[in-house]
Amino acid sequence: MSLGVGKYSGQGFSLRGEKDRYVLPPIFRKAVKESSEGRVLCLAKHERWNCLVGFGLSRRLELEAQLDREERIAIERDKDFDRDLRAMQLFGFAEIPFDDSGRFVMPEHLAELGKLGDDVYFQGAGGFFTMWNPDQLYAKGEGWEGAQAACRALAAEAAAKAAAKAKGGARK
Repeated sequence: MSLGVGKYSGQGFSLRGEKDRYVLPPIFRKAVKESSEGRVLCLAKHERWNCLVGFGLSRRLELEAQLDREERIAIERDKDFDRDLRAMQLFGFAEIPFDDSGRFVMPEHLAELGKLGDDVYFQGAGGFFTMWNPDQLYAKGEGWEGAQAACRALAAEAAAKAAAKAKGGARK
């Protein structure tokens, strides 16, 4: 069942590969391609968590509506609102190309902001998905048990595949 264009659910995992590339898991790759009408992945630092958020280009419309909503709420509450600063925060995402296999190069500054290393766990979150360093995710408290369990299982599966591939390559 599809959630619609630009909606993300499920989990995935990627190990850093050759040439420092990661792989966008198929479940997210399809949604990003549909949302971006091509192979463009948008990435930014999450506002509160030590991870990145990913989405397709169609989310720009949602971000514009979010900006308007936040400004309206600030006015209603008689609070200061710097529309330019907030727009810069919302629209400061990087647009990263990926190939048909989902491979993309993570910009170093984003990997640093998201505290990403060699392993990346992907978690769907509706209008976006998050990308986690497993250690950062494991450090989260109550309410994160499902994502943590999925991450552990996918990490073990990825490690087993990598070990089998290395073993097979060593025989040649």
